[in-house]
Amino acid sequence: MKTKEKLISRKLTPDESARMVETIYGCKWSLTVYQLLDSGVNRPGEMVRSVDGLTTKVLNACLRKNTEFGILDRISYNEVPPRVEYVVTPFGTKFLRILDDIEKLQREIEGEG
Repeated sequence: MKTKEKLISRKLTPDESARMVETIYGCKWSLTVYQLLDSGVNRPGEMVRSVDGLTTKVLNACLRKNTEFGILDRISYNEVPPRVEYVVTPFGTKFLRILDDIEKLQREIEGEG
């Protein structure tokens, strides 16, 4: 008896990318940080001063998480006083496009309801 070769394998969830999206959306401040970076605010102190309710501790945790995922890159300048800036990486640019698409999908869903 001849067995047929399976043409389609079972589709698995993209665990790592799904966790990344969940973590970013779960972080209350990540989307705000992306808006700040997009508007040219890339220094942590400036970010804290620009947004009511954002603390240095919470911002640092948010920036660290985004840096670990490879969405943001931390640039340290060897100056006195020390200066640190954050920029979106090429991978981060792709990731932010996905977040924009999710936001568009949400608006469409809300429009249907």
